[in-house]
Amino acid sequence: MAYINLLYHIVFRPKNSASVIPIEKEEMLYRYIWGIVKHKNGVLYRIGGMPDHVHILVSIPPKISVSSFMGYLKGKSAMMIFEYHAN
Repeated sequence: MAYINLLYHIVFRPKNSASVIPIEKEEMLYRYIWGIVKHKNGVLYRIGGMPDHVHILVSIPPKISVSSFMGYLKGKSAMMIFEYHAN
């Protein structure tokens, strides 16, 4: 049986390229994203970014579409950022 390993380099950013990722919260956001990927049975190989965007290199199971994975990831991470950066 052959094992297929699909890696995706995904970059996502908020609307208008706003700098919404405070430097002091960056590590917490990365850990949160790692937890989401792990929850979806994926593997996070690399994560990084700038205040206005995030890069991830991830492998997700073939049964999950990239668009549904990203929708879930962006939705959950946006709620977490809003919770800490609401003002």
